[in-house]
Amino acid sequence: MIYEIAVLPVHKAHIETFRRAFAEVAHLLSRAKGYGGHVLAQGIETPQVFNLIVRWQSLEDHTPGFEASDDHQMFMNGLEAYFSDEPTVYHIEGEAFTTGPEL
Repeated sequence: MIYEIAVLPVHKAHIETFRRAFAEVAHLLSRAKGYGGHVLAQGIETPQVFNLIVRWQSLEDHTPGFEASDDHQMFMNGLEAYFSDEPTVYHIEGEAFTTGPEL
């Protein structure tokens, strides 16, 4: 299992419109081959920085798979106007998250 982690810096004035734009293009991500779920998380200390974490079955499902697709182009076209800087993307390998003991 592979996790893609994309650090998405967003203009402070466009945080809410970015959230809406992401909701409109998320279906493009979720229909990709090998997609296993995602979470879009806003930074607490840095609310203008979002982290998109996507679970893929393999690295190839993300790149070149999704990244080479028309869906990826449409996905990025829907979001890029909100970025204050170039997103950073990296991958980690690991198992699914486990839950801890009940509190």
